[in-house]
This record gives sequence, C-alpha cells and structure tokens, in this order.
Amino acid sequence: MKGIHPCCLTIAGSDSGGNAGVQADLRTFHAYKLHGCTVFTALTAQNPGGVYAIDNVSADFVASQLDAVLGTYSIAALKTGMLSSYDVVAKVAEKIKLYPEIKKVVDPVMVATSGAKLSGDSARRAMEEFLFPLATVITPNIPEAEVLSGRSIESLADVRDAAKRLYDKFGAAVLIKGGHALRNAEYAEDILFDGEDFTSFSLPWIENPVSTHGTGCTLSAALASEMALGRNLKEAVTGAKEYVHRAIEKSYFVGDDCGVLY
Repeated sequence: MKGIHPCCLTIAGSDSGGNAGVQADLRTFHAYKLHGCTVFTALTAQNPGGVYAIDNVSADFVASQLDAVLGTYSIAALKTGMLSSYDVVAKVAEKIKLYPEIKKVVDPVMVATSGAKLSGDSARRAMEEFLFPLATVITPNIPEAEVLSGRSIESLADVRDAAKRLYDKFGAAVLIKGGHALRNAEYAEDILFDGEDFTSFSLPWIENPVSTHGTGCTLSAALASEMALGRNLKEAVTGAKEYVHRAIEKSYFVGDDCGVLY
C-alpha cells in the first residue's frame, strides 16, 4: 500500500546498560529512520564490565511476541541476537519460516564482549538445525566461526575457508567479522561469501576507542536496516560496516570508564 514504510524487527536479549542487545538495535533502526519492532528473548543485568544475571523468556512468550508483530507490521528485515535455549531457537525458526519475503540476519551470539556465555551448546545445535538454513546472511565473529566451522582461524585464508564451509553446510551467505583477531593487520577486514564470490570489506583500525561494546549487535541491526531499505547484500554490508565504524569513532563516555557507541 502506498505510504507504508518498511520496519525492522529485532529478536534478541536486553541490555540494562543500553550498550548492546535490543537497545542497541533500536538505536540503529532509529538512525536509519526505520520503525523498530521487538521480541525479547532474555533480560540481562549488565554493563560494559560484565553480565551479572540473565532471566530467560519462555519460548511460549517469545512466540506470542512474534505472533503480535509478524503479519501486522510491514517488516522488511529482521535480525536475531541472543537466543539462549533450544526451545526458543526452535520457536523463532518455526515462526519466521512462515515469512520467506523477510530478509533475515542471524547473529549467532554466543559470548558477550565481557566474556560472559550467553547461549549453551543446545541453543547452538538448534541454530544449526533450524535457524541458519533460514538466514539471508549469518554474521559470526572469528571465535564463533571457529566453533561453527570446526576449524581454527589464524589467517585470511582460514577465514575464507571457514566462510565457505558454513555456506556449504547451511546454504546461507556468511559474513565473518574480523574484529576479534588478525590484529596485526593494518585494517579491520570482514569477509563475505555469498555462495559465488568472496568479498572483502576493510576499514582502518580505530585506535583506543571509548567503546566497542555492542558492535556485533549494531552491525547486524545496521545490516538488516540496509536490506530493509532495498540494498543488495554487498551494498548492505558496505553501508553497515561504515555505520559501525562511525559509531566506534564517535563513541563517548556516559560514566566513569563507561562508554557507549554513537
């Protein structure tokens, strides 16, 4: 219908400090001038120093939230973040499978920036079985890509091999984020494999940023936003990476030794 604007949906956990999770996703959607819908999968008590408590949302209530927004709002793209149980992953996959027209960014969130474990082995198995095959693109960081591909990653050649392994296994495009390793390189380099081509996306390292907490969430939300606005995958990755680079570059303090992305 004429005049209807596209929306984005985040299916993720909350961050009481506002740095990551649903809060970071909504901040990103707003920056792209998109309405954001939310499905909460967990509540966390956290700040940049750590995750102190997690209260998981039941799979039934996750399903109710999905039923409330899917088919009502003009959701053009969605992203998933923290999915901490097998049942929640299975329910999310069951619901979003009914909407093949929605672009789907799956961020396999396993460990927080602080090191806290956010999902267990059963949730990972459910992602592999149900969720990854539905994805438009999967966005693991290097430690996550090592776990999912079953191989160590120490070079860009290893990144490409892992990305191809994951594509061959799940049939979804794979964007492996380079921010967790290969720091001897001059640039932060992400590698996309779409089933046909490898594409490299590089930007210079930002020295001593105020904050990098929530960059993975922000990237996946920006990627969903870009695709909701009609960009193809390579264009969307370019735009999302530039958005995150600016957010890190302009990060600022909101407390003593506590920063947030711009």
